[in-house]
This record gives sequence, structure tokens and C-alpha cells, in this order.
Amino acid sequence: MNYAYVRVSSITQSTARQLEEINKFEVPKRNIYIDKQSGKDFNRKNYQKLIKKLRKNDLLIIKSIDRLGRNYKDVCDQWKYITKDKKADIYVIDMPMLDTRKSPDNLWGVFVADLVLQLLSFIAENERINIKQRQAEGIKIAKKNGVKFGRPSFSIDQNFIEYFHKFRRKEIKIEEILKVFNISKATFYKYAKSLTE
Repeated sequence: MNYAYVRVSSITQSTARQLEEINKFEVPKRNIYIDKQSGKDFNRKNYQKLIKKLRKNDLLIIKSIDRLGRNYKDVCDQWKYITKDKKADIYVIDMPMLDTRKSPDNLWGVFVADLVLQLLSFIAENERINIKQRQAEGIKIAKKNGVKFGRPSFSIDQNFIEYFHKFRRKEIKIEEILKVFNISKATFYKYAKSLTE
């Protein structure tokens, strides 16, 4: 049985391009599973439904490997789960080397697919490390140049006290205070409590 998985990162994005490619593979509409959410992990409603449906010798078709997920370590784990544990096959349209189907013209399919996936995983992990390193270097330079990080600190001044008393007299609503001082409700109540003690 043929299945397909389509994912976009948000509800406003279109699935049309992926579906157009998948429709070339005779996948019944009921077997096309679509998620409109981030690929940071695999806690996706329709992906989980799809995994439960997959059986031995089924074929899962996806447009590109990043549609499965963004974290390549997790993608590798899912790949192994689908191909080794469930004994289903995967075909990635944009990367035909990622095709685990065993056939006379695809003798090395599983081997090559696993190898390519490991390579992609290594590249992605390296890129994550480089991004973190660049971020750390950027933060260090910014701090050295006096850039402050985080929410600016808030302190009670006469202006806040006046607004607080207006609030207690029900002359203004809390939303107005939050907007004027750019603070959260929790911060307001924290400082309001100190004024009433």
C-alpha cells in the first residue's frame, strides 16, 4: 500500500506543491497525511496516525527529507523505525537515492539510503554546532560593546505610583497601565503588592 506524508510549517502555508508531486505516485487520497506545524519534533497528530497505519512492505512517499522533520538525528531515528522495525519502505522524491525499496534495479537501495541519511545527519549536526558557536561569539562581542540582553529592568517611580492609585480608585483599567509601562500583569501585581504592604 502506498502512503504519503506532507508537511508545511504553518497553517498559512500551501501544500499544493508537495501534493502535485505526490499525486504522480497513485497514492489514494485517504492515505495522504498532512500536518501544518513545525518539524522540530515528531509530536504531530497526522504523522502519528500515519505511523500507526504503516505495515510491512508499505511505501511512504515524501517530497523532501526536511518534510519528515528538521532535526536530522530524530529523522534518522524515525527512518530506522519505519524501515527496520516496521519493515516499510521510504521514497524521497527530491532525492531518489533515498529509496529503500528492494528490487532487481535497486539492490543497493537500503544501503545507499542509510549512508546518505547518515551523511545528511552529520552535515545538519555540524551546521547546528556552527550556528551555536556563531551565536555565542556574537553575544560575547555584543556584551563587550555594552549591549544589554533580556527584558529591561523595571523600578517603581512616582509615575507608576500615580497610575497605581488611579487603578485602585477604578479610574483606569489595568490594560492601560500594562501598555504605558510595557510590563506584564505579573510584574504589575508584584510591584502593586509592595505598595500596599
